[in-house]
Amino acid sequence: MAEAHQAVAFQFTVTPDGIDLQLSREVLKHIYLSGVTSWKKRAIRFKNGVLTGVYPASPSSWLIVVIAIMSTMYARIDPSMGMIDRIKTSLPVSEFMTVQTQTVLSAILFATGLWLSFIFLLRYILKALLSYHGWIFESHGKMSFSTKVWLVLVKLLSGRRPLLYSFQASLPHLPVPSIDDTINRYLESVRPLLDDEQYKQMEIVANDFKKDPAPKLQKHLKLKSWWATNYVSDWWEEYIYLRGRDPIMVNSNFYTMDLLYVIPTHRQASRAANIVHAMLQYRRKLERGELTPLRALGIVPMCSFQYERMFNTTRIPGIETGNDIFHIFSDRKHLVVYHRGRFFKVWLYYGGRHLWPSELELQFQRILDDKSEPQPGEIKLPSLTAGNRVPWARARLKYFNEGVNRASLEAIETAAFFMTLDDEAHGYDPENIRSLDLYAKSLLHGKCYDRWFDKSFTLIVYKNGKTGINTEHSWADSPIIGHMWEYVLATDCFHLGYTAEGHCKGDINKSLAPPTRLQWDIPKACQEIIEGSYMIAKGIADDVDFHDCLFNEFGKGLIKKCRTSPDAFIQLALQLAHYRDKGEFCLTYESSMTRMFREGRTETVRSCTCESTAFVKAMEDESTTNEQRLALFKKAADKHQNMYRLAMTGAGIDRHLFCLYIVSKVMGIDSPFLKQVLSEPWRLSTSQTPQQQLNLIDTQKFPKYVGAGGGFGPVADDGYGVSYIIVGENLITFHISSKFSSPETVESMTFVQNIKTALPQNRTNDVHVKP
Repeated sequence: MAEAHQAVAFQFTVTPDGIDLQLSREVLKHIYLSGVTSWKKRAIRFKNGVLTGVYPASPSSWLIVVIAIMSTMYARIDPSMGMIDRIKTSLPVSEFMTVQTQTVLSAILFATGLWLSFIFLLRYILKALLSYHGWIFESHGKMSFSTKVWLVLVKLLSGRRPLLYSFQASLPHLPVPSIDDTINRYLESVRPLLDDEQYKQMEIVANDFKKDPAPKLQKHLKLKSWWATNYVSDWWEEYIYLRGRDPIMVNSNFYTMDLLYVIPTHRQASRAANIVHAMLQYRRKLERGELTPLRALGIVPMCSFQYERMFNTTRIPGIETGNDIFHIFSDRKHLVVYHRGRFFKVWLYYGGRHLWPSELELQFQRILDDKSEPQPGEIKLPSLTAGNRVPWARARLKYFNEGVNRASLEAIETAAFFMTLDDEAHGYDPENIRSLDLYAKSLLHGKCYDRWFDKSFTLIVYKNGKTGINTEHSWADSPIIGHMWEYVLATDCFHLGYTAEGHCKGDINKSLAPPTRLQWDIPKACQEIIEGSYMIAKGIADDVDFHDCLFNEFGKGLIKKCRTSPDAFIQLALQLAHYRDKGEFCLTYESSMTRMFREGRTETVRSCTCESTAFVKAMEDESTTNEQRLALFKKAADKHQNMYRLAMTGAGIDRHLFCLYIVSKVMGIDSPFLKQVLSEPWRLSTSQTPQQQLNLIDTQKFPKYVGAGGGFGPVADDGYGVSYIIVGENLITFHISSKFSSPETVESMTFVQNIKTALPQNRTNDVHVKP
């Protein structure tokens, strides 16, 4: 009761003499501190907004320009060529403004206009410089004179200390490739998958499309590229993600694992507290725009647009065939925690500051110690977000639109993020070959009712202290959540730390009000909908086959000694493994980023090429010599690298064709070519997880503090999903998903073994590592 009284700012009693008002000094102090913190936050945001708004110039440069103009006027030199006098005559006449004052004001206005023009000129020049991509196609270690000059100019115009969003206005727009280039690249990509007759027919269909209606569709697409910030991203988000009515669990969401070998503490509440506190630190930097933007070569900036929706964000289901929508809530100060079928609301601030890790540990331990039972329908309530979208949308509108249900749902959807204190233990166990597989499945779908799949991300903390993240895919791609996760893990292990007993450091403030249970009144009809969603989700989860494997014979170091791209090396190994598994080649998807352009997201690299298939066939042909294999390998690797670079620089195939298809549907034009292209299944879908974006953990000094990457569910019913991360010099981790129900992938362990055998075992006579 004492804690409850401290949560009340004032009390009053009615007496014969009137109302006796009693104010709580402690609570009023916290209200005051919260207000001060809020105003400080606004001031910092305003300051950083100004710095970003005038970048690559600075506010101080305005003063320099004003002083320079005023100095020339006192020297009786008019640099404005009469414009200052024109401004002066345009100023309203006032008896309070002397002629000298009007002259000074006119000079300041001219200087300000000149300064703003200078900013726009710098941005235009920087945008033009960033549109140059010749550097990415140059051989590693070799740089042309023009590229060196370009680098110097970009450095000069990039300023000294850019903020997260400083470069946004200077990033170039994603270019629309020509129809001829896209069609030619497409035909080249399908050549190894078609026989002569099929390829000839495809050429006819493609050439017919090139004549008509391609020019008409291209014209409208170019018009969009001039008008919109990015001609792909909004349609990609809407049609690929938000319009889908199928479950997003497994089919869309992806996961990210904890450190592979290390668990800093086995105390669940302690680990959760440090992780949450580190996330709050990251969120504060993010909201203030104080994070350093990622830059290729340390110079070329990447788009930071996707970071805006990381926290306080929820995907809201749309009715029937309508879109889901995103709601972003600003400045939210609470977290919702799920544990053993109950929902708890935890305040993250106290007295105008973040709760310390020790205070968060206390709150989470209170939740773990809570013995109350779930309310009717509460246990499996999150499964609504795991099932089909339409039943969830209808149930939300009918049963969660008023009363306690609305208040509780609002608490979840407006929370900074969602956290599950899981009652299972997971992680890598060298003595259990299936440990990583079970860990991956738990992060991907859990029990189908213990993650809120609509939140931007769900933090999962297991009872043994292991942790991980499940991310909703439509708001961002894996490098964005990976950036935050790297910061959080480094902060947790190397800055916050733990006591010898495994608790969080710092004093315990037991006067904190405990977490509050969210209340629900879920009728039987709604409980039936919840159960239906759960059964659909469980069917999907039970069908997912997962294999995570560690390859530690060698890693990035040895591959680079072969003067080969590590990504190309692994992609060729995957082609070889798949061919050994199926005896045939398949359309292969590899995700590439386009974040060198404003609001860029991803592009597809079609990894199965004529060059890669020639190499694979040579590897299976005993009559082929090692020298011949090596030559074919280098040719295939170079081809893959070139395609990856084309995709990064806006010259990919699939996003262009996708947008042409959307335009054709809007215009009511039927295109057999586009229909066929977009219906082709990706039976091998691959992605590389970025490693060490921030370089906060020195893996040479701390080799055990390496991440395990993350993964996703199978894209095709009869195919494989393969995510991999090249961890340091001597480790490659694979996350391989498929479906039990498909006869094509029922022997998935064979494919896993084929990957391991396709990667050479560090033998000096092996074709890949031979000098």
